[in-house]
Amino acid sequence: MIGVIDYGAGNLRSVLNAFTALGQDPFVIQKPSELARASGIVLPGVGAFGKGMAKLKQLDLIEPLNEAVLVQKKPFLGICLGLQFLASVSREQGEHKGLAWLNGTVEVIVPASPQYRIPHMGWNNVALKRTTPLFEGVSQMPTFFFVHSYQLVLERDDARFVTSTCDHGTTIVASVQKDNIFGVQFHPEKSQADGLCVLKNFVNLI
Repeated sequence: MIGVIDYGAGNLRSVLNAFTALGQDPFVIQKPSELARASGIVLPGVGAFGKGMAKLKQLDLIEPLNEAVLVQKKPFLGICLGLQFLASVSREQGEHKGLAWLNGTVEVIVPASPQYRIPHMGWNNVALKRTTPLFEGVSQMPTFFFVHSYQLVLERDDARFVTSTCDHGTTIVASVQKDNIFGVQFHPEKSQADGLCVLKNFVNLI
């Protein structure tokens, strides 16, 4: 079963609806004991990094997530802010610790030209960088929907986990995979056929 973590991040309903459209029966995770029911875990999110991590701590989900994902190896998908939580630290509105499943920081997007507006909002082509089951069957040059002002910047040793990038006046990490840990900066639940394909591929990992 797909468990979707609810920590008040805003886009929960659209993620649940997308999995339902794929014939799944997703359920909401709001406390640690509910992680045990999940065969696959989805962490969606929009909003500020610090507030989101504080809410996860308030719900006592940090250590249980480490156990479920790092030890039990359950497939995990972070969406948008959920991807950024994988970093060691974020510099959004101060400095905040992340899950530290990847070595990297979350930093504000600084395009090379003012013609690229921030937040990065709308449809953007994504360049696939390495093979990953999450992109099996998607278009040759897929297009996904983005809404963000901050980006994941990985340290050199962890750059090998980048599976796709996009361009918005600078190269932005669009997706990552480290073993059973997947993350996408875009919103697959809002990205029509290619987005649903990504979510279906995640379901197939369960």
